[in-house]
Amino acid sequence: MSTQNRTVAPPPTGGSDPAARPALVRRFWKDHPGQALDTFGRQITMAGELLVGLAITLARGRFNWREFVRQCAFMSSVSAIPTMIVAIPVGVVVSLQVSLVVKQVGAESFDGAAVGIGVVKQGAPLVTSIMIAGAVGSAICADLGSRTIREEIDAMRTMAVDPLVRLVGPRLLAATLVSTMLCGVVVFVGFASTYGFFIYVDHGSPGSFVAAFIGFASANDVAVALFKAALFGFFTAVIAGYHGLNARGGPAGVANAVNAAVVQSALVLFGANVLISQVYNTLFPAQLV
Repeated sequence: MSTQNRTVAPPPTGGSDPAARPALVRRFWKDHPGQALDTFGRQITMAGELLVGLAITLARGRFNWREFVRQCAFMSSVSAIPTMIVAIPVGVVVSLQVSLVVKQVGAESFDGAAVGIGVVKQGAPLVTSIMIAGAVGSAICADLGSRTIREEIDAMRTMAVDPLVRLVGPRLLAATLVSTMLCGVVVFVGFASTYGFFIYVDHGSPGSFVAAFIGFASANDVAVALFKAALFGFFTAVIAGYHGLNARGGPAGVANAVNAAVVQSALVLFGANVLISQVYNTLFPAQLV
């Protein structure tokens, strides 16, 4: 009696099989949202450890001020000019779009409010976040990532030197300070570019521009913008430092870490900007002075 070998096809594992769907959902959660939440939790833990380490180092007078000054100079050199270049068109575009709207409703005297509403409240923090995430964050991550793949970080840990306090700490304080200063530059450049566009291109009245600006912008708006910028610098340094210290796979791993740091920094900074703006507008509604 002859027997025949039969090939049994494996059961389908795609979405068409209802029994396989829970496993696919669990696998998707583990590979994507779960991993993202795990990374976010590790970054929060790292930020807490970094703040505690910085407080202890500053209290003992062992903070690396030379590295802090060097990082401030480097971050300013790579971000100051691009920030000013970007701030000019942002101010002009905001002024142009708002002036077109107010002219349609016959409220030309409120063109100056574009600076208070657009540039000071939103334009300056957003431009700062883009420059910090793109220029400063990538530089921090690339520097720390190259040290990681050269095993310098492991050597520091072997010698009982904390890389968070020694390397990330000065960069965090420098990024926070430089980001705040860049926001002030954007506010000034945005106001100047919008004023010039309104006066020399749109042929408006300087008095009405200044009056509308004073009526819609206040010192609290500038303070909130600077506070946002300081948080943006802090978040960027933490995110870039985390990805740099966890870079793996040689130069390609450093490139992937830089890409991840820039993308995550931009997403976090935009989300933080929306959250802070909503909270501020809820607690302190805009009022015409």
